Amino acid sequence: MQDIVLGDVSLTRIVEYYGSVELAPATFFPEAPARAWHEHRAWLAPDFVDPDANVCVSAIQTWLLRSEGRTILVDTGVGNHKERPYSPVWSRLDTDFLGELARAGVRPEDIDLVINTHLHVDHVGWNTRLDGRAWVPTFPNATYLMPRRDFDFWNPANGHTARLGRGNQNVFEDSVAPVHEAGQALLWDDGHTIDANLRLELAPGHTPGSSVLALASGTDRALFVGDLLHTPLQFVAPDTNSCFCEDPAAARATRRRLLGRASDTNSLVLPAHLGGHGGAEVVRDGDTFAIKAWAPFARI
Repeated sequence: MQDIVLGDVSLTRIVEYYGSVELAPATFFPEAPARAWHEHRAWLAPDFVDPDANVCVSAIQTWLLRSEGRTILVDTGVGNHKERPYSPVWSRLDTDFLGELARAGVRPEDIDLVINTHLHVDHVGWNTRLDGRAWVPTFPNATYLMPRRDFDFWNPANGHTARLGRGNQNVFEDSVAPVHEAGQALLWDDGHTIDANLRLELAPGHTPGSSVLALASGTDRALFVGDLLHTPLQFVAPDTNSCFCEDPAAARATRRRLLGRASDTNSLVLPAHLGGHGGAEVVRDGDTFAIKAWAPFARI
């Protein structure tokens, strides 16, 4: 099953891609002690790392939520037919993402809200689709919620130098600007309340506008944390950043703060890229954290 219910919110996991991201653990997470991958190998392999090939394994997935009568997507993956010269793993894909949505009972015109937790290449791709030679919004009736700080940071006109280098080349032009030009983007800052169950909050560090979607409905709690974590190793080694974090110190502080909140409120932590069961509940373990239980999704 890839469907669960949290309070009054239903949640479906939509997987676009699952496999190698062609990065060795030491490259993807240069701050992680090499021994950590060996110490935790029993549960990191094979869902999150392939030790024989020495590569990290990740999912590109979208969270489909239904809350207060609205249909919501959290992050939109990589997308099809996009030119990504400096991110070759994500270049010119041809996946069945829209077919996966259809099998979940959703057509593009049914989507009311699209949430981009941040504006990296693998979080905004299905914001748009190719119509002839033009990029147009994939979800014609949706409002796209984008963090203003990321919108400004990734806009090439502003000339920012990114830690990601040219890995985000073309992304603003083909997956962000067309939505804004169509009048479907809502740029928010500080925080944004969606409904009684859902609220967006800034969680900077990975990017200037990185955000977390907090779900609180009845007694259930969840945090959709985007790229706050790329691997569950970061649950037990929370000071470990990925190589893509724009502000490493802020990323570490944000990760610790939100993992502490998750453990104190028994919140399900749902990162954007965890394969396996897709997320976990955590508990405090001294000055770090431990996995209490995996999310109730079937492994992919």
